[in-house]
Amino acid sequence: MDVRIGFGYDSHQLAENISLFLGGVQIPHAKGCVAHSDGDVLIHALCDALLGAAALPDIGSQFPDNNPDFKNIDSKILLSRVVELIENENFTINNIDITLLVEKPKIAPYREQIVRSLQTILKLDLNRISLKAKTNEKMGFVGREEGVVAYAVVTLIKNERERK
Repeated sequence: MDVRIGFGYDSHQLAENISLFLGGVQIPHAKGCVAHSDGDVLIHALCDALLGAAALPDIGSQFPDNNPDFKNIDSKILLSRVVELIENENFTINNIDITLLVEKPKIAPYREQIVRSLQTILKLDLNRISLKAKTNEKMGFVGREEGVVAYAVVTLIKNERERK
């Protein structure tokens, strides 16, 4: 069996009067992520993990920030496109594990909604999606509420009959 592991990381600066999107869900908060797209740091890290596991070019290569087509784009669209790329390479997503570092807002009230948002796009059972949220204990740029960070790990399985 050909099993692949991918790791993704993303971070974005937080600023006032911008909508905050995490995992495809708009979270009520005074600050949001500064970005070319909607700034969904969680989905961006997940996209890079998926692309890395399949040995495909990263999210910045797939959806460059100097392309006006991606200005303010909903990151769920980007994730859907990444899933298509993965499927075109004959991979099946086995599981994902995401850790979000954000001081505020608390993510627990939105966790189920975020997981279900990802489930819809990834077409995975809920028991194959892990999401944890942590604070940074007031340390660093995350702790000062200047930014947010997401880490993602995925496993992909190459479909045997299509393996090259």
